[in-house]
Amino acid sequence: MNTVRNYQKELDKLIAQMGQEKVPRLFLHSCCAPCSSYVLEYLRQYFRITVFYYNPNISMQSEYWKRVEEQKRLIATYNRMDADTMYPIHIVEGDYKPECFFEIAKGLEQCPEGGERCFACYRLRLEETAKQAVAGEYDYFATTLTISPLKNAAKLNEIGEELAKEYGVCWLPSDFKKRNGYKRSIELSQEYDLYRQDYCGCVYSKMEREQQKQDKKLL
Repeated sequence: MNTVRNYQKELDKLIAQMGQEKVPRLFLHSCCAPCSSYVLEYLRQYFRITVFYYNPNISMQSEYWKRVEEQKRLIATYNRMDADTMYPIHIVEGDYKPECFFEIAKGLEQCPEGGERCFACYRLRLEETAKQAVAGEYDYFATTLTISPLKNAAKLNEIGEELAKEYGVCWLPSDFKKRNGYKRSIELSQEYDLYRQDYCGCVYSKMEREQQKQDKKLL
């Protein structure tokens, strides 16, 4: 019988075991400012965080740049507010190459949101995060994606753990939606007036979302 893992409790245990002498460095993949809002608020007490903004799945350039600028604005706000009490947050932008996403999505175009195409997209983004974490000699890598109720936290952690073994860098387990993390991200998005998109980013998720809107109008 498979035991359902509680990734939040695993993270709690890891944080409790961390020593006080050295503050670990975390390379945190972020999908957008709203999803990162709670994650950064929570984790910057314990880690020196560099946000890695790497999202080639975002199909439209205008949408991509709008999201990355919101990410920078949020980080700048956090750094100004808590400069004396929290560790500063840094940001690294990955290459924006949508063709990388379309390559891994071949043959999966018709998959529903949350299926195999999304799993391939998770791996694309997390593998680049792992590579960059190794290059930068970070202690851990992680992603903000687990905060979303629409993302498969178990699959994200499974992929993260596989990549940790492959690249030799520690994966930080997470299910950030726990303990009202998702609810808190909505509150923070409202507090800082963050642009909050209504689809993940790729052209396929956008089309599915538009269809859902049309279907709702017909009810």
